Amino acid sequence: MDSLTLARLAELTDGKIIQGEPEMKVMAYTFDSRQATPGSLFFALKGARDGHDYISDARHQGAVAACVSKKVAGLPPDFGLIQVDDTLKALQQLAARVLAESQLRVVGITGSLGKTSTKELTAWLLSTRFGVLKSQGNYNNEIGLPISILSLTDSHQIAVIEMGMNHPGEIKRLTEIAPPEVAVITRLAPVHLEFFESLEEIALAKKEILNGARPGATAVLNGDDPFIRKIAADFPQDKIIYFGRNDKYSVRAEDIEYHGWSGLSFNLVYGQEKARVKLPILIEGLIINVLAACSVAYYFGLGLTEILPSLHHLPILNHRGQLIELKGGIDIYDDSYNSNPVALEEVLRSLGRLPAGRKIAVLGDMLELGSAENQFHQEIGSRIPDYGWDYLVTVGPRARFIAQGALAHGLNPSRIQSFAQADEAAVWLKSFIRPSDLVLVKGSRGLCLETIVEHLRKEMET
Repeated sequence: MDSLTLARLAELTDGKIIQGEPEMKVMAYTFDSRQATPGSLFFALKGARDGHDYISDARHQGAVAACVSKKVAGLPPDFGLIQVDDTLKALQQLAARVLAESQLRVVGITGSLGKTSTKELTAWLLSTRFGVLKSQGNYNNEIGLPISILSLTDSHQIAVIEMGMNHPGEIKRLTEIAPPEVAVITRLAPVHLEFFESLEEIALAKKEILNGARPGATAVLNGDDPFIRKIAADFPQDKIIYFGRNDKYSVRAEDIEYHGWSGLSFNLVYGQEKARVKLPILIEGLIINVLAACSVAYYFGLGLTEILPSLHHLPILNHRGQLIELKGGIDIYDDSYNSNPVALEEVLRSLGRLPAGRKIAVLGDMLELGSAENQFHQEIGSRIPDYGWDYLVTVGPRARFIAQGALAHGLNPSRIQSFAQADEAAVWLKSFIRPSDLVLVKGSRGLCLETIVEHLRKEMET
């Protein structure tokens, strides 16, 4: 995207210039004053904090203008100001209009599990042929998505956008900003149950990506998930690419084999093509993310031989299934970014069969599970002994119910430790772990379990 003048930005946001030269050029966009760069426009959003209070900070970081909803005093006259009724709506409107004027093709990705991983894998595969814009980090909401779009350049041909939600209507709003040409749904699971009464309600909220897709769009769907198949029943069936295990799907995995610490392999069926693929991933459930990404590549016409080199060098995201080797043959499986019952059980089952000296599960609270949260935690705990874990370390008040479940199903109380905070657990683990141990670290983002990983790395990394 070329730089835009203040006058053009005022036009696109339905705002008015109250300060600054109309021909002033803006090179970038931000809502975080700490991330303002030279030549950027700062959106003064109102939330827990009022962005108007940080305009001066943004200016000192290099911002040349701000989008505001009220008058702001104390700024030099050459600093640009565009006044609008609502700064968030202005940000979203700007992104939508910039996108509409571009030739960018949009891939929208949602689901309860695997959104970010699928986004990264999809962008990775498509980049073998196309210039790809992807949403930054986990910028998947009404603020992050438009900011990501506004970073597009003339070199971008496809945008791979993650679309998250906590409440009904949120994905609908995101598709109004960026209607997908390809709408991807990965997997559904009981998450955000603080805001939804059932998995059926979650499925209906995810369906908003299908309803909001552009006319003639294609859906890329996990056919192994019955809830996804149900919500897609009224979508044009000739516009659906299903992926999964079923031998009727265009993109599927067959004959999965496990190779211990070296990962797993399977036959990737890719339309009329097939190849044996070996990946350095330890969790079977992650295959579905790979299949989703391959399905999008299939839609855009990439051949199997074209994507195979990229498949064999898949990127591993920090804190999302990252295997870290410490001195003494200690292995840390860092999956600390997030947790929910489905994903946690998959990790416990898959890692539990790996050879290791001792297997230590460090598990934090799983958040946003609603009124049944204690039951979910207890059920997970009951799996600990059966899946071959020797020790359990819990972090947080909810995770104590994991300990209760493990205790009730035969794990010796001497093998269970519970802590209120991650830093307490980190100190204890440092003195407890020994050569050849396998340590799993997994919990919801709010528990900050990555601090455990970083502490152990600092103290014990090879």
